[in-house]
Amino acid sequence: MDQDTENLKNFLSVLFKHQYKILTVFLTSVSIAILLSYLASPVYEAKSSLLVKFGREYISNPDIGDSKQSAPQPLIAQEEIENSEIGILTNPELIEKVVTLLKVENIYPNLTEHPPAKLSPIQAAVIKFQKNLQVEGVKKSNVIEVAFRHEDPKMAAKAVNLLVDSYKEKHLQLFSDPNSSFLETQLALYAKKLETSEAELESFKQRNQISSIDKQRSLLLEQRVGLETYHNNAQTAVSELRQRIFSLKNQLKSAGKNSASYTPTERDKIIVDARSKLLNFQLQEKELLLKYDEHNLLIINLRGQIQLVQKFLYEQEADIANKVKAGNPVYQALEKDLNLATTELVAQEAKISAYDSQLSRLDKLISTLDRAERELETLQRDKAANERNYLSFLAKAEEARISDDMNQQKMANISVINAATAPAIPIKPRKLINLLLGALLGAISGLGFAFFTEYLSPGLSTPRNAEKQLGLPVLVSVPYKQLTKSYERQLPPN
Repeated sequence: MDQDTENLKNFLSVLFKHQYKILTVFLTSVSIAILLSYLASPVYEAKSSLLVKFGREYISNPDIGDSKQSAPQPLIAQEEIENSEIGILTNPELIEKVVTLLKVENIYPNLTEHPPAKLSPIQAAVIKFQKNLQVEGVKKSNVIEVAFRHEDPKMAAKAVNLLVDSYKEKHLQLFSDPNSSFLETQLALYAKKLETSEAELESFKQRNQISSIDKQRSLLLEQRVGLETYHNNAQTAVSELRQRIFSLKNQLKSAGKNSASYTPTERDKIIVDARSKLLNFQLQEKELLLKYDEHNLLIINLRGQIQLVQKFLYEQEADIANKVKAGNPVYQALEKDLNLATTELVAQEAKISAYDSQLSRLDKLISTLDRAERELETLQRDKAANERNYLSFLAKAEEARISDDMNQQKMANISVINAATAPAIPIKPRKLINLLLGALLGAISGLGFAFFTEYLSPGLSTPRNAEKQLGLPVLVSVPYKQLTKSYERQLPPN
């Protein structure tokens, strides 16, 4: 006989032999499942869905004084944001607040009637609330689902909605900026510093008559270059005149001197004075040209005086040439050239002295301007630093004010997709599923009980088992029911 057929035959034999036991266990399990399903108190589950947006709370802004201006960057990843929000939602402190608002006698009246031994009713209620609360994020999304189970559907919905409202307040409280008052104080301080630095800078400019340092320095340097050119030209002229005077003196010595050839007159003294005055006027003209343009009235008047003196000298020298006492003409010519050269040398040396004085004055002005520029740069740096700090604190203070306004209006990165409503259908007990599970458990338990009983039974249920156990061939087999009836017929009547 095939082994599979034999196994099936043994299995069916056990089923038919213990069919009543199997049926009893099956019906008992189903009955228990039905009783539990209909006698158990219904449990309702209220749900609410939250959308966690990528809001201002998780954005990093540049610190105060940070010169690198870049776009705001997220602090953590989306998954971490979701886990953080779930952590806030399931915080025992937040749950205790919800239980306190709902009152323990309303949400869990049995805890007030029969309080636990080691815990207060509020602590026990928090623990029970946590067991019935389920908060989880929806995969591949930024949605969080909040579910709470309770025997009262209205209480379940109320608890979920109150938890969500308290969570939003807690969220704003955790992410609110506590430094707004500090920022306002610093902003006022730097506003005062900026005002002071601006006033100091303006006062310095007015006190030193500074409009444009670069332009003023350029004008002074141009004047100095011009004066230095004149100074060099005058030194060259002095050098040439000294050589000429030396040469004329040697020529006079060789030409000899006729004592009667020429007698100095009072007119010569007048001419020398006139030449000295002419030199003085020319020097004044040079100084005025450094300060004013050629169309200035002072320069025009001075040039008129110079022309008058020049005309006077020309007339006097011409008259002397006509009326001078006759003498050695060569000696007189050399002496005249020597006088002219000497006078010109004095004039050029006076010019050099004047140029030296003016160059010294310009150098002092340039040095003073350099010191003023350094002080001006220091004042400008102070003003720029105070202005930069003021603008930084102004931006931060404005952000803090906006954040405070948004917190007061309860504007957060949390949006309620759907608020919890009282469920109409309980999630427990699930009668159909319980009935199916009871039937499945009853069938498995009945079969197990039947085979366990068969295993413990000392008899042999089939001829095949008898042959295996005894090692003897079976000659004939009589059904159990037929043998029972034959045995009953042999019994004497009562």
